[in-house]
Order: sequence, then C-alpha cells, then structure tokens
Amino acid sequence: MAPPDTPSVTKDQPAPIAPPTTRSFPAIRKHATALRNKLTTKHGWLGDYDYAWLCSPTLPFSISGKNPARRPPPFYGVEAELPLLLAMSCGLQHALAMLAGLITPPIIFASSLMLDAQTSAYMISASLIGCGILSLVQMSRIRLWKGYYLGTGLLSVVGTSFATLSTANAIFDTMYSDGTCPSTVAADGTVTRGACPDAYGMVLGTSLICSFLEIGLSFIPPRTLQRIFPPIVTGTVIIMIGASLIGTSGILNWGGGSNGCQTRPSSGLYQLCPTVDSPHALLWGSPEFIGLGFLSFVSIVLTELFGSPFLKNASIIVGLAVGCIVAGAAGYIDGSSINSAPAITFLWVRTFKIRVYPAAILPMLAVYVSTTMEAIGDITASAEVSRLNVDDEEFDSRVQGGVLSDGLGGFLSALFTVTPLSIFAQNNGVIALTRCASRAAGRWCCAFLILFGIFGKISGFFLAIPNPVLGGVTTFLFASVVVSGFRVLSYVHYTRRDRFILAAAMSFGFGDLLVPNIFTYLFQGIKNPSSGLQGLFDSITIILSTPFLAAGLVAVVLNLILPQEMSQVEATEIGDHVDAARDRPQA
Repeated sequence: MAPPDTPSVTKDQPAPIAPPTTRSFPAIRKHATALRNKLTTKHGWLGDYDYAWLCSPTLPFSISGKNPARRPPPFYGVEAELPLLLAMSCGLQHALAMLAGLITPPIIFASSLMLDAQTSAYMISASLIGCGILSLVQMSRIRLWKGYYLGTGLLSVVGTSFATLSTANAIFDTMYSDGTCPSTVAADGTVTRGACPDAYGMVLGTSLICSFLEIGLSFIPPRTLQRIFPPIVTGTVIIMIGASLIGTSGILNWGGGSNGCQTRPSSGLYQLCPTVDSPHALLWGSPEFIGLGFLSFVSIVLTELFGSPFLKNASIIVGLAVGCIVAGAAGYIDGSSINSAPAITFLWVRTFKIRVYPAAILPMLAVYVSTTMEAIGDITASAEVSRLNVDDEEFDSRVQGGVLSDGLGGFLSALFTVTPLSIFAQNNGVIALTRCASRAAGRWCCAFLILFGIFGKISGFFLAIPNPVLGGVTTFLFASVVVSGFRVLSYVHYTRRDRFILAAAMSFGFGDLLVPNIFTYLFQGIKNPSSGLQGLFDSITIILSTPFLAAGLVAVVLNLILPQEMSQVEATEIGDHVDAARDRPQA
C-alpha cells in the first residue's frame, strides 16, 4: 500500500478544462453591447443634452433680466460616457479652439526661413497630425512602474509651444548672421534672406536631444518643481512669451508682413508686402492692411458678445473666416498655395536634415524648462475645471504623467518633423463653457486634427490666409497668452521680496522687448574665438536676446537666493503670541 502522502497516479489527475464559452469573455460582450446600443439607438446618438443651449446666440434682448436664462446642461466628468453627437460636437469645438494656435507657428517658421509653399503647407499638416497623435498620448493614463504614469488622464491636448516660436526666431537670426543660412545685401543695405530648410532641421535635432531634460524633470516630485518654479517665475515667463510674440509676429503681420517688408526697403522683393509679386501688394502699414486686420479682430469681439457657446469656442476661426471672405472678395488672396498643395498628405512626405546646432542647445534646454512650468500650471487648471482634487497624490501623479508625456512628446515631435509641443491652456475655457470634461470628446478632437492634417488642401488654404488677417487674429491670440500670465501672477502675495524679483526680471524682459538688439554686440570685441567658444557666445546671446528666457532666468535665480519674508499675517500672529506671553501672570 502506498504511503498516505504519496499522490496517486490514477486519482490525482488535474480536472479537465471546460471548453471556452461566451462566459469567458464578459468584458468583450459588455463593450460590444454598449457599442451596439450607442450606434443603433437615439439615446446613444443624442442623449439628453440641451443642444439648443449649445447653439443659441446671445441676443441683445436676452441680456436684460426680463427673460430667464436658459438652464445649462449637466456637467460631464473625465470618465463620463457621452452620446456620439455630443462627443463629436465637443471634440470639434476643442479642435477649432486650438486650430489657430497650431497653424500659426509653422506659418511663422516657414516665413522666417523663406520656405516654398509646398514645404510650408507640409509643415502645417505635420503640426496638425503630430498634435492629434500626441494629444492621444497625453490624455491617456498608462501606468508604468513604482507609481509612475504616462499622460494626465484628463482632457489635455497639446500644441506647438509658443516658447519654441519665440526662441526659434532668435536662433534663426543667429544662423543668418553667422552664415549658416544664406543672405544677400543690396546696394542700399537691405538684407534679403534666402531659403534655409536646414535651419529648421537643426532646430528639430537640437530639440530632440534636449527633450531628455524634461523627461528627467518628470521624475522629480511635482511639489519640488513647484517650489523651484513658483507662480512668480511661471507668470513672468508666460507674460514675456506672449508679449514678445505680439511684437515680433502678431502686430507686424497685421501691418502687412514680418518677412522684411516691415522695414519698407526702397528696392528689392520686399519693397511691398508680402512681396512685390503678390496680388494687391501694398506698403507695410497701409490702411487697407490695417483695416483687414481690424475686421478680423472685431469679428472675434462680436462673436464673444453675441455668439452661441459653440461659436464662442471657435471665435478665432470666425475671425479668420470673416477676414478671409472679405480679403478674397477684394483680391488679396493668392490661391497658388491651395493649388500646389496635395489632396492627401501625411508625416514624412517631406523631411529635413536632423542635425544639432550647438548654439541652440542652451536656449532649447531653457525652452523645455519653460514647457515644464507651463505643463504644471495647465494641468492644474485642467484638473480644477474638470472638478478634480488638486492637492492629493492622484493629482501629483497626473502632473508627473503629464510632464513625462510632454518630454516624450518633444522627442517624438522632432521625429514627426514638428517643433516641441506643450499642453494647450485654451481648451480649459472650452471645458468650462460646454461643461464637458470627458476624454471621449478629447479623442474626437484628436481625430478631427488628424483629418485636418491629412487633407492637404486645408493646409494650403491656411497658408493662403493674408498676413493682415492672420496678424489681427494672432495678436489677440498672443495677448490672451499675456493675460494667462497675469492670471498666474494673481497667486503672488506681492511682498517686498516678490516685487523685487518681478522688477528685476521685468527689467531684462521688457528691455529686450523694447530694444531687441541690445545684447547682439556683447562679444564682438573678442577676436578669433575658437568654434566651441563662439558657440557658447552665440548661446548666451540667444538667451539674453529672448525676453522670456532672460526674464525667467533672473526670476529663477533670485527666487532661489533671496530669503523668504515673513507675511503680515504671520508677523501679527507672532506678535500676538509675544504679547500674550508678556501679559501672562508670573508663577
């Protein structure tokens, strides 16, 4: 007889495995049923959302208190399921709200580098497609290891960073001045820049290697980052970014162009704006140009005053549409960019030589520090408008995941032939107005952006927008960036220390804005420097010549070295304790 602890070969066999049934896949069945109900039922398509509220204009007679205001629809949280029509309409509003911000940087990059229409149209398409793909990554919340995540898990979309746009202008100026990019000088001293697509490739390559800085910063606790970059620093940086873009792009395009015609040269291709060969070319600052830009600007104001919630979210696009209609009727639009654009396009249809420009390394590292600061503030705003806590561990993990996704997006965007991306704050206003924070709407937004990019004729149309129309709209857009900076500064207590830091930082920032070339000649007295030393000089010149970099650097350094002041409340409390101790009877 076998010992009792010895297993029996005949009795101790594993139980037979039951054949697979549909009960083994309850999750699949559940999702399939939900999808079928959504596609085949009225409730799945429309739900109970008040679409009339979304599309009802604000009429003058409805502003008075005689007519009761329409009750707003319910709030949809981050994980809420949406009817298809609502998800698509909210997604379209998000796409339209960020569209102007996405097409503006590639248009300005292409104009600064004198690129041809086909390359310019591709850059717009690549920006739209790249932002759509990487926004999907940012909205995810993928668990990695040891409590780290990728993505915020919020309706957070990304777009080309305006910090990159401001810095790239200074980098391009350096490339043209040191001979990296071609330029010619006329007899009257007018400088004409040649096409330089390699400069764009150098910015992409430099941003690719610098993106590892933000990836590394994402693993620092968010509260530590907030102590290093408090609102007094981030607010200053955001204000300077918006203000510099108004002066170097927005208002110049409003007057007719920023490609060199703003200097009103007496001869050459840019004697008139945008060029002497353009239809209806005029001198920079002509009343016709000013009027076109003002029409677009006023259209934005009127849309905000009388438009429905849907139109208010797309007010920038309304301004562009009205300006283009009038400009087209008056003969200001050149349709060649539309005709030359392909019907269908995608990433890598055109490529750039990815290289590193040594003088741009330090400025691009500063750009990624800036995008980190922007990400923290924008994620906080997104969580607040989504009605989520902003002071718990889950929120900290959302900030960590968002910064990591931003840094990884900077690496991938360079491979997508797109400059670094950052979280867009404009979409928080769409969430607040539509009362919809669901990521389902965000996914539809990404789908629309990718579709806009794939259809190349759309990019060709954007490229055909006259400079004054674009300038009137982007001036408002960049000014809204300045207002966002003021909002961040509203969290500052304005102690004497805070006022001192702001004054010192603004000294450099506004000094650069008002006298852009003050630091251009800083190292010209040094004779025959080595190539490495010259690269360092160029890096320092770019940083000091870029308003938000100079102001941000001063603000960070002073915030770290100046001792904190005791607030008035703390001083009063300590004084009360001292008085109470003095008045206490002796034992």
